[in-house]
Amino acid sequence: MVFGTASAAYAEQDGSVPEPEVECVIDDPRLEELSGLAADSTHLYAVNDGGTRLEVAILDEDCRVRDLITAPTDPYDVEDLALGPDGTLWLGDTGDNRSRRETAALHALSRDGTSVLYRLTYPDGPQDAEALVVDREGTPYIITKNVLGSSRVYRPAQPLTSPGPTPLEEVATISLLPTGTPGGPVGPAGSVLITGAALSHDGRVVAVRTYTDAYLYPVADGDIVAAFSREPVRVPLPHEKQGEAIAFTPDGTLLSASEGRGEPLRSVPNATDLVGGTSVESEPESETRKAREAGGSAPAEPAEDDSGLGVVPSFVIAVVVAAALVAGLSRRRR
Repeated sequence: MVFGTASAAYAEQDGSVPEPEVECVIDDPRLEELSGLAADSTHLYAVNDGGTRLEVAILDEDCRVRDLITAPTDPYDVEDLALGPDGTLWLGDTGDNRSRRETAALHALSRDGTSVLYRLTYPDGPQDAEALVVDREGTPYIITKNVLGSSRVYRPAQPLTSPGPTPLEEVATISLLPTGTPGGPVGPAGSVLITGAALSHDGRVVAVRTYTDAYLYPVADGDIVAAFSREPVRVPLPHEKQGEAIAFTPDGTLLSASEGRGEPLRSVPNATDLVGGTSVESEPESETRKAREAGGSAPAEPAEDDSGLGVVPSFVIAVVVAAALVAGLSRRRR
């Protein structure tokens, strides 16, 4: 795997989405709870969930750890990794499964091991968030993880100050429906739980992922907020044990990976080309079609599944089960 160079064209002329390709296997015990990825033209960066210091691993093309960038700051619950426009590595210290933290945090980590802490406060109380994206102007966006499929997007309401806290403002909502993509630790509800995000290097596509799927939104004029009002392209990422990490390489390849030792790093080459023709709807379209094609909006009429239960009632049952499983997962985190 060469970061920044497309390995092959992947999409048929009918616009079909390809299966992810296995690039290598991440087998280092220091990344057993991999939660975030970022990439530039020469390196792949990975962050683990947990630990008592800031630590970003630099991986080679065979997914082996070649170096570590560290800083002595002790984080609470790092959940995602983003690469800023100046090359700064941003660590999203935003995990809060039990909604108890008075502040969330971002850590801006430089390659020389220096770091800056920015504490943040939500306008509506503690939130659990596992997704971070930094735009081409250096503005961070935090996306919450919501078991009902309606996640909130926040950004700083004023310039960041260290250590802060800096207040956040809610700027968008991302609503997802369950999909049939297999994978994840919590059953069907895992397909609506947002666990990671990334911005393409050219700034024209922003991606969010769940345990089972990625959603690619077209960005116009650098406006990420407006992008989330558009219809996304869904890219299934099936059979990931606990998929939380996602990134773009400079050539538009989408990378994804899961928690768990020995899990694969997978790629969808030229993924950004999938959204080349997507635009804002000039007037409301069929919500049912949106749900069928993108899984991104609520349907106008409750559909029936094979059990005879409506999708929404079936999903409510799945949510109850998923909530219990998520609570169980949270016990092994800080």
